[in-house]
Amino acid sequence: MLSRRALLAASIAALSFHAALAGGPPTPFDQSAFEAAQKAGKPILVEITAPWCPVCAAQKPIIEKLRTDPRFKELEIFNVDFDTQKELVRRFGAHLQSTLICFKGTQETGRSIGETQAEWIEQLLEKTL
Repeated sequence: MLSRRALLAASIAALSFHAALAGGPPTPFDQSAFEAAQKAGKPILVEITAPWCPVCAAQKPIIEKLRTDPRFKELEIFNVDFDTQKELVRRFGAHLQSTLICFKGTQETGRSIGETQAEWIEQLLEKTL
C-alpha cells in the first residue's frame, strides 16, 4: 500500500509531466516575445485575468485541456494581469478580466469576455489556426 507521501509525490510528478507536455503555464506577457510570436505567424492567445476572478478560474482548466490537443501545440499563450498591468489591458482594449483575445500572427481573429463553455472557447482558439 502506498503511503500518503509516496502518493502525493507520484501525483505531483504526473501533474508536472502533464504540464510539460501541454507546454507549461501561460507566459506572463512580454512585449518582445509577443512580437516574435506575431512575426513568426504563430497562433496566439492573450488572457486578461485576475487572481480573484471566478470566471478566469473556470476558464483555466478548459484552456489547459485544449493545450494538450495536437491542433494547438503551437499556440502561444500570454497572460496579462488585469489588476497590475493596466496599460496592457488598455492597449488590448479589454474592459473586464476573463477576456480572451486570439491572434494569428499580427491579425486579431477573435475575442471573448466571460466565456466558460468549453466548446465556445475551443471554437475561438480554432480561429488562430
